[in-house]
Amino acid sequence: MYPVVRMGKELALHARAETLPVWGTHVSRHTCWPWDLDLWMELNNGRTLTLFDLGRLPLGHRTGMMKALRGNRWGITVAGVSVRYRARIRAFDRVEMRSRGVGHDGRFFYIEQTIWRGQTCTTQALIRNAITSKAGIVPPKRLLETMGQDPVSPELPDWVAAWIAAEEARSWPPAL
Repeated sequence: MYPVVRMGKELALHARAETLPVWGTHVSRHTCWPWDLDLWMELNNGRTLTLFDLGRLPLGHRTGMMKALRGNRWGITVAGVSVRYRARIRAFDRVEMRSRGVGHDGRFFYIEQTIWRGQTCTTQALIRNAITSKAGIVPPKRLLETMGQDPVSPELPDWVAAWIAAEEARSWPPAL
């Protein structure tokens, strides 16, 4: 079940937070509840992806992206993700999530999200987002121009560029 109440809480909590630059970092804090656990009594990998929404949507609000999306009747969708799980998160662990845009190419925005338990990074995700309209994918530069922002992307980190290249080399649709 989608954590609607938690999302509402996050949006309300950060509704009046200071505006972030487009490539700024949104920080949020969360608790791993018993209903987030898998059979091994740790944060479920699928739930982790859902919880990352709790960082991306307030990030979009604080940068002004959500306002531009609504104003143009555009949507946003996850078009790819790569996740590293490195340390367990157990019931009632308090964690900090950091969400930040790292750049864009001609079609997608790339967002890095990390979860920290104290000084330990437990999880890192690279999310590829597409801006959508009735006509198809909206180039990221167009959204940034609509927001009154510089449409030039920061240079993508090498590891992000390598992931993009690997995704381009991957066949689609996959062979059966």
